[in-house]
Amino acid sequence: MSRSDREAELRVLVEARWAALVRFGYLLTGDRGHAEDLVQAALEKCWPKWRSIRSDSPERYIRAAMANLAASHWRRKRHREVPLEDAGHGPSHTGPADGHAVRDEVWQLLQSLPPRMRAVVVLRWVEDLSEAQTAQMLGCSVGSVKSQSSRALARLREQVTVEEGSRR
Repeated sequence: MSRSDREAELRVLVEARWAALVRFGYLLTGDRGHAEDLVQAALEKCWPKWRSIRSDSPERYIRAAMANLAASHWRRKRHREVPLEDAGHGPSHTGPADGHAVRDEVWQLLQSLPPRMRAVVVLRWVEDLSEAQTAQMLGCSVGSVKSQSSRALARLREQVTVEEGSRR
């Protein structure tokens, strides 16, 4: 297959799946701009290997590259975000009945997890992958996925319990 054929094949995939890839990147990074950058970085990383990737599951390979790039980026940078409540602003919602408020709370909880745990949670419960598929995408063992899942869920449960206790 010629280079122009490979480029056309990749272009078709990206045009068809761009929104889904950016949504996945947003779940990993929490920022649309960073999500788009993450998709582009993953595509750049995958391009040299495109011959061997394309016959397999190319989107899954791109998503795995995105998850690994996001985890390694956060490991290098160690960004520290300050929640709005800590910056002197009140909560952005009026009560738990507000559907957007619940989504925001879940999003904040997800963002509190370390990058690798967040990637496992997103792949397992948002993307609905099995433990084996998640392990394959992240390049780790099934046992690692299980332990990361267990720790992530424990942290999330703990935070929900603490938040519920502080509301009473």
